[in-house]
Parts: sequence; structure tokens; C-alpha cells
Amino acid sequence: MTVQKKSALQFLLFTLLIDFIGFGIIIPVVPNLLKDMLQGNLSKAAVYGGLLSFTYAITQFFFAPIIGGLSDKFGRRPVLLASLFGLGIDYTFLALAPNVFWLFIGRIIAGITGASYGVAGAIIADISPPEKRSQNLGLVGMAFGMGFIIGPIIGGLFSEFGPRAPFWVASSLSLLNWVYGYFVLPETLVEENRRKFNWVMANPFGSVVGLVRYPGPLSGLVLSLFLIFVANHCMETSWSYFTMNKFQWTATKIGFSLAVVGASLAIVQGGLLRIIIPKLGQKNSAYLGIFARVVMSALFAFAWEEWMLYALLVPFSLCFIATPAIQGYISNHVSPTQQGEFQGIMGSMMSLSSILGPLLMSFVFSYFTREGMQPYFPGAPFIVSSFLAILSLLIAIISFRKEKLRVGEKAGE
Repeated sequence: MTVQKKSALQFLLFTLLIDFIGFGIIIPVVPNLLKDMLQGNLSKAAVYGGLLSFTYAITQFFFAPIIGGLSDKFGRRPVLLASLFGLGIDYTFLALAPNVFWLFIGRIIAGITGASYGVAGAIIADISPPEKRSQNLGLVGMAFGMGFIIGPIIGGLFSEFGPRAPFWVASSLSLLNWVYGYFVLPETLVEENRRKFNWVMANPFGSVVGLVRYPGPLSGLVLSLFLIFVANHCMETSWSYFTMNKFQWTATKIGFSLAVVGASLAIVQGGLLRIIIPKLGQKNSAYLGIFARVVMSALFAFAWEEWMLYALLVPFSLCFIATPAIQGYISNHVSPTQQGEFQGIMGSMMSLSSILGPLLMSFVFSYFTREGMQPYFPGAPFIVSSFLAILSLLIAIISFRKEKLRVGEKAGE
């Protein structure tokens, strides 16, 4: 990459790191905040936690393709800055919320502007040669992982000052990040790759339907990714509730455990991907990552000692290989003029998974931990995650085989 492109990547990664730190800060404290507001138990808090995630996701589902289309027309920089500012306002709402209703208002604001991940993917596509896209997408994962190292620890420590204190920290970081990005984040979309805004593709349903315009194997791989995204919500939605219920963990303990997840994510996507993907190829790397999720999720479900959770978190890091491997493969088969559009589609699929995932996982957890339930099984969401990963693996295998056949047919013409 040129010096300018390397600078753009560095600015993007630092901006996303601060963004992800803010996100990680609030995860350990949400269960206790909801328990206080609802004056209920963890089972009830989990349901509302899932509904908050659902509100954020369904709002983002409708706005992600609009954001992607706007970034194709006006550039990545203004869209990403608007997203960062929106997150700062959201955390302020969460810090001041007098009741659950205002928590939902804050999540709606974040959903409207929360397109940083999709735009980040488009920026990576703008500045990366095809052979480097998977590795550079992995660097976004590394930033996410480092955010998960720092954020949950900060959240757990600041929770000692009350359940709202971490939200003020997250708000301050996000708004400072917005100011920083304003001065240092360059534009990466060149003029010749810009296109007119298309309201048909900006429709989230039209955006998803627009997948049929891409080769069949790519559509299948997007579906495989979608199932991975849904399965991911087992950890994002249920981990805090699961560990508090089964092992009586505090917010501080949850924060440190999520920091282990973040460290593993950073190591894998920031370093090991640059070894694994060139050595195994994108297809086999995807298989390895999805298979790891199948096995690790099932083992989490039946862990009966705290040390087992930490022991499993290390091999669980292999799960993080699958997403950048598949995303890199897909991105290499999409035109430069359609990267924003396709990232918008990906954003819609991620948002759709975030609509279904938290509702599914929170319902399963609440159902199997309700009073008098037999069997009482807090690990049930992890079994669901493992099953979804099996489906994802089967679809990925079929899709890659279709692509091989399609390439073979073209070569024979």
C-alpha cells in the first residue's frame, strides 16, 4: 500500500479501537442496570437486554443500506464521523436514562448512526489490494479485540462507582473519538468510484433481495456469514447473564473474562490471520473458524467449573478466523464501484442477525432459567449457537463447491 493508504488504515484502526472500547465498557454493567430499573431477576433482565439489542438492530437494519449508499456518493469520511457522534449521544442517553423507556430511545439513536463497521469494511476495500483484504479486515477485528480487552475491564472497574458511571466514560471516549476523527481521518473513496444514490438499493429489503444480482456462490456465503453473526450473539447477549447465573460472577469478573476474549481476538485477527489465510487459503480458513465455533460453543454450554471457561476461551479464538476469511473472499469478487453498496447489504444482514440473535438467545436463556424450569440449563444458548454454526458450515461447503464448479465451467468455455 502507498503511504497515504497506510495512514488511512492506521487512522481507521485507531478510531475503531476507541469506538469498540466504548462498546465494551457497557457490556458488563447492563445486566445490573436493568435489574435495578426493573426491580427483577436476571431472567427478566435478560429479556429486556435482548429487546434493547433488538431495537438497536432493527433500526440499523433500515438505515445500514442508506448509510452504505450515502458513503458511495459522498464518501466514507462524513458517514463514519456521523456514526461516531451518534454513539456518543447514545451513551449519554444511557447514562441519564431515568427508566427503561429512555434506554430504548438511546438505542434508536445509536441504530440510526451505528454504521461504523460497514463503512469501515468499505474503507478497507478502498485501500486494500485483493490479496490483502482478508488480512486487513482482520485488523478491524484486531481493533475490536483490543477494544474488548480494554473496554470491559474499564466497565467492570468503573461499575464500582455505580452502574451508570461506565456510560459516562463511554460517552466521553466516543465524543473525543469523533473530534479526533474529524482532524485525522482521510477520505478513501476516489471520485471515479463514486456513484449516484439508489433508493431501491437503500431499501433494506431491496438491499437483501439485491443479493440475487451477485453470483450464486456469493449469496450462499453471505447466508453462511449471516448464521455466524446470529451464533455470535450467544456470547454478546448471553455471556454476562450466563456467568452471573451459573457462577455468580460480578461485573468486574465478567469484564476481565471479556478482556480475555478481546485479547484472543486481537491476536488471531491482528497476527495469526496473516499466517493462517495465506497458508490454508480463504476457504479452508473459513472451515476451520466455523468448526471451532461448533465445538467451543457446545463445550461452553456444559462447563461446570470457572476455570473451564477460561481454558475454553483460548481455543475459542479460532472462531474469529471465519468472518474475515469469508468477507475477504466475497470482497474480492465485488466491483470497486459496488463496495459501498455491498457493504450496505452486509450491514443489513448483520443488522438482521442482530434482530434475531439477541431475541433468540435471550428467550432461550430466560426460558431455561425461569423459576421451576426442568431441566434448568443456563448454557442452552450455547447449544443453539453450535447448531447454527453447523448449518453455516454446511452452507459454506456447498457455496465454495459451487464457485469451484462455476470457475471450472468458465475455463472450459
